[in-house]
Amino acid sequence: MSGEDAHSDVLNQDAQGRLRTIIERVERLEQEKSEVMEQIKEIFAEAKGAGFDTKILRKVVRIRKQDRAKRQEEEAILDLYLAAIGEI
Repeated sequence: MSGEDAHSDVLNQDAQGRLRTIIERVERLEQEKSEVMEQIKEIFAEAKGAGFDTKILRKVVRIRKQDRAKRQEEEAILDLYLAAIGEI
């Protein structure tokens, strides 16, 4: 009995098909994610070419994702900590 035959007994045909479909969907999304990441990289290269600071642009994107109240709370705590160590 080959390794494939031994394992095919563990999952019925429906479960095998479903598993294959799930794996293929994940693989497809991973490919799309890779393509999107490449597009984002190109946009940042374009921004850098236009004279923008890409490190700051990344920070702006990250900040815009945050909830405003949560961001303000974090900024207040950051200011408190910086003031406590004499940085501001």
